[in-house]
Amino acid sequence: MTTIEIDSKDFDWHEIWYPVHYLEDLSRDKPNRFKLLERDIVIWWDGGNWRVFDDICPHRLALLSEGRINSDGNLECPYHGWSFNGTGECINIPQEPQGGKAKESPRACTSPLPTQVKQGLLFVYAGKSENALTAKIPIVDQLEEDPQSWTIINTFRDLPFNSLTVLENVLDSSHVPFTHHGTIGKRENAAPVELQVTQFNRDGFSGIWQEGPRKGTLGTQYTQFIAPLLMWHDLTSKQFGRTLTVVYVTPISKGKCRIFARFPFQFNSKIPEFFIKLTPRWYSHINQNRILEDDQIFLHYQERFLDKLGANVQAFYLPTKADIYVSKLHQWIDQYSLDPFAGESLPPPLEHHTLLERYHAHTENCHSCSRALANIRKSRKALLIIGTLLWLTVEQADYFSLLVKAIFVLLVITIWFYLSKLEHDLIQGEETPTRNLKVN
Repeated sequence: MTTIEIDSKDFDWHEIWYPVHYLEDLSRDKPNRFKLLERDIVIWWDGGNWRVFDDICPHRLALLSEGRINSDGNLECPYHGWSFNGTGECINIPQEPQGGKAKESPRACTSPLPTQVKQGLLFVYAGKSENALTAKIPIVDQLEEDPQSWTIINTFRDLPFNSLTVLENVLDSSHVPFTHHGTIGKRENAAPVELQVTQFNRDGFSGIWQEGPRKGTLGTQYTQFIAPLLMWHDLTSKQFGRTLTVVYVTPISKGKCRIFARFPFQFNSKIPEFFIKLTPRWYSHINQNRILEDDQIFLHYQERFLDKLGANVQAFYLPTKADIYVSKLHQWIDQYSLDPFAGESLPPPLEHHTLLERYHAHTENCHSCSRALANIRKSRKALLIIGTLLWLTVEQADYFSLLVKAIFVLLVITIWFYLSKLEHDLIQGEETPTRNLKVN
């Protein structure tokens, strides 16, 4: 039975805890920057806690994220060296004579935003600090049950559309066989999708797909939407065990957001867990970026088509039960949600090549991928030197040595081209999605 609760109170997008980074991607040695709801923030480690300030120095309005964490463990402005401790107090003004009182003024200080660490993510409270203690942090309750039993694949990416566009997409399981054919889906698995919403209120909704994906071969799938930024699918099958598909979406600005995609598993067998742990995180991210790019281009343009039609869900034709979650999401938007970027226009549409760019959207902010890219580039240079030296010594060798060196040169060239492909994959996506590749 569906439970519908009516609450006319509008949803305030600022009075929310938002994830801004996986902890493993944050540097403790330098400031980290982010934009949350068009607010530039700087994230830094004060030696005991993660701190978040507005990314602006109160002195001459320089970006604090361009500064450093100095030898005293304070955040130092790059412009004139003013430094701040974890509570935002100004600790030092180098230009002030000894005994001066300027740094004691409230105008010399900055106010930290509330932060919390939960389930491997750094959360920041975007609203009034006094409300942070009573606001619930959106976590996945299932992961609190026997946390050590979960094997989790994590990725993230900055996406060129609004957060609710992302949630609308991942709530819709019926697109997977077609959009993601060749990556995580198969067209032949497409079938009627009978969704049911079991609860709906200001805090979101829950639903059930009784038959479940792959024509019912995997079991019943349960779905939860935690307004306005979190959803997950929960599926338990005899073949694989329990699988969650978890998506957080943090709004950056109009037409831009950061997705945190998490894939927790409780396997029936240790073999899949072994191979997941064996796979380098950066290599997994290449594959996850490819999956995200399956939707990237048409969602970017779909959002603009809908915007021209007044962002009205009536512009969609939603005749089947497969569209119920999409309908309910838009019902939630119409009933409760104020646009966090009201009055602003979407930026101009981007070209396909720009939409598929990976370096700024992911790699430079990912500890694993940025380090892998640097190592790949160093390895390519080393291989170029090795290959050149081997080639230059060929004329002075006998036939057997020539054959051996030729094999080594060929091996070096093969590895060099493979590393070139990996470098490209960390920087740019492929123009043709997997679903559109010709099958011989």
